[in-house]
Amino acid sequence: MATTLLARAASVLVGLEALGVLGVAVWQVVAVAGGDTDSAVSSIALLVLTVVGAVAVGAFAIGIWRGWSWGRSGGIVTQLLIIAVAVGAMTGAGADPLLGIGLIIPALIVFVLLVLVIRRVGAENADDTSARS
Repeated sequence: MATTLLARAASVLVGLEALGVLGVAVWQVVAVAGGDTDSAVSSIALLVLTVVGAVAVGAFAIGIWRGWSWGRSGGIVTQLLIIAVAVGAMTGAGADPLLGIGLIIPALIVFVLLVLVIRRVGAENADDTSARS
């Protein structure tokens, strides 16, 4: 039961991340339509990749909800990528520490939730295996 609640929470949060990535895609469409880009071809390519990423993250959310291991694995990778982007946002030229913190805190929360789910699923599978023996 606790595993299901943790997985549902992680799934909803990963789904919200997918919506966030879709929001970035909408922002890119507005930038392309407004001529606020140096290269329309590069901007459209980036837009396509952003939409593909949003679909992938959405698929991970569904996979987590349904208890599929690939969804949890994809969710973990997504959180690590978000953490990398957050660290990049907090450092270097044009750093925006508040943006970085705003990205890293939810990513760490989802990461911890997914690790807890993975550990509990592993323990439940081990219990099932020992019960059958």
